Amino acid sequence: MARSTLRGFAQVLMAGVVTAAAAAGGPVEGVSSSDAGRTLYREGRTTSGAPVQGSRDGHTMLQGAAVACVNCHRRSGLGAIEGRAKTPPIAGGYLFRERLDKASAQDLPYVDAMRTDRGAYTDATLARAIRDGLDADAKSLSYLMPRFDLADGDMASLIAYLKQLGPRHAPGVSQAEIHFATVVTPDADPVKRKGVLAVLERFFAERNQRQRAPSPQLVTSARTSHSQMMFRPQRQWRLHVWQLSGPEATWPAQLERYLAAEPVFAVISGLGGAHWTPVHEFCERAALPCLFPNVAAPPAETERSFYSLYFSRGVELEAALIAKQLPDRPDGGVLQVYRKGDAGQEGAAALAHLLQARGIPIRSRILGPDEAPGRGRLEFSDKASNAQTVVLWLRPDDLARLEAPPADSTAVYVSGLIGGLERAPLPAAWRERVRMAYPFDLPERRHVRVDFALGWFRAEHIDVVAPQEQIDTYLSCSLLSQTLNHMSDAMVRDYLLERIEDTIEHQVITGYYPRLTLGPSQRYASKGGYIVRLRPNPSAGVVAVGEWTVP
Repeated sequence: MARSTLRGFAQVLMAGVVTAAAAAGGPVEGVSSSDAGRTLYREGRTTSGAPVQGSRDGHTMLQGAAVACVNCHRRSGLGAIEGRAKTPPIAGGYLFRERLDKASAQDLPYVDAMRTDRGAYTDATLARAIRDGLDADAKSLSYLMPRFDLADGDMASLIAYLKQLGPRHAPGVSQAEIHFATVVTPDADPVKRKGVLAVLERFFAERNQRQRAPSPQLVTSARTSHSQMMFRPQRQWRLHVWQLSGPEATWPAQLERYLAAEPVFAVISGLGGAHWTPVHEFCERAALPCLFPNVAAPPAETERSFYSLYFSRGVELEAALIAKQLPDRPDGGVLQVYRKGDAGQEGAAALAHLLQARGIPIRSRILGPDEAPGRGRLEFSDKASNAQTVVLWLRPDDLARLEAPPADSTAVYVSGLIGGLERAPLPAAWRERVRMAYPFDLPERRHVRVDFALGWFRAEHIDVVAPQEQIDTYLSCSLLSQTLNHMSDAMVRDYLLERIEDTIEHQVITGYYPRLTLGPSQRYASKGGYIVRLRPNPSAGVVAVGEWTVP
């Protein structure tokens, strides 16, 4: 059944006058057949820009994005299994192949829901399947498959696009190796950098040590079985550290050079400081999967983002958690304190957007370079006494230098993600007053889930210097390993992301998070968090103020 929300979008077609050829289903001048087929497949729009028309059971009419092929057959064209519903792959190699008892079909990588019992399509029989619901052997397709009213030109564009889909030579992948990169921005915390890289390097080394000898090549035989096709090479993992330097404006060019010098299959984990958007945008342009980087302020989720996955929305999620705690008309409004150019600025902007929509007055105090750590104790603004709520988007160095807190009637909130969670170095007078945005499970509830990673750290002699980031890094590597194990040899970047989407909710070891899920078009796997108060002793943890909330 077609999903109502698209998993991905192609580039929008160039605006132009619809010619007679377009009206008849032919390509618009200046728009290639490949672009037209991609747009039809992903967006459900014909070459003319009109919505595709489809029907189910001869009377249920569907159109446009709701009936786009991508909803069921996925961006990769490699299909999916959802419950008892099987959506077969429609990438060209699977449609136009011989039956699997033919020797020529042996090198076709196994994917879930692939058909092994029908003949090869031709362009004509594929058009018949799309229009009339009859497969290559003239048997009726499932009623879940709509019947499409496509003109000849649109049909030709769609079939040409399907022929481009499917497993081919993947960047960064050979029979013996698979290459990954991790990205570190120049403003990343050096202690966290050391901890994250230690986990990555050791995970890669330990996995490679466990790898068995490469599986033998498939033997050509007229009796090739379904199970034989699932064998795949046991590739060694290679890690490349892409250390960025200099201003943000130079990062895209640096990433281009890194990728050109050593193509990789995906980016795994990594570490950002104040900003990550240039890296995110580069991965989207390069169609390069970027899996769960350690960043406090990931870019806002959009329908056009496909290649970057995050464990949570970071400070944007914290802003939403705080906003839900505030009354509609707090006397004196809200004062936010953050450092210019840091991730806290993104959190402050998100909270301001939410509160302005409710008509709540909000103002900011922006810390400049002259108030950098190490130049005396940070004095709190006198204006705070006039605000009913104060929100501190500050890092540990700044929190440790806070002077006397505002009046008892003033509610104080702190970013846990930026401030150091339960170990935030707040002065005692502040610690007993603040409420913290906490986008993770509570320490006592995540105990078993994080102990697995901590035990591995001990076994591998890894110093735990940044627990949350290091455990997230271990989790991202584990997810990648499990996903690749289920991909057989269908090494397609889009398929990697689709498999993660399908399997992440079944992950038992979820680290700091109570549950991880990725629905259609979702890029953030953990959706909620707590507001907590801090215990006097940092090692004693936190106490929840209310239940887990998904804002």
